[in-house]
Amino acid sequence: MVRLPLTAAELDRGRRLGSLLRRARKERSILEVALSAGLSPETLRKIETGRVATPAFSTIAAVADVLGLSLDAVWSDVQESSRRETSPDSRREAS
Repeated sequence: MVRLPLTAAELDRGRRLGSLLRRARKERSILEVALSAGLSPETLRKIETGRVATPAFSTIAAVADVLGLSLDAVWSDVQESSRRETSPDSRREAS
């Protein structure tokens, strides 16, 4: 199966998701959170750094559960960041 390259928007969304999960993890170790979510620490590390930009829904659901995040909150935060970055005001501020 050939996988299409990710778009810039998908890559950005993956970085925002990773950043959100890293912030929510706070002082907890990657090892602790990953094992509690049923993942390898390397998988969680790749998600947090944006190297896996489109993780499976079940993966995000498991990590969110361990971190005490609702999926609605995760989606809202990732989408809100996207809207702020593409709003006319943010484009004006960048120039």
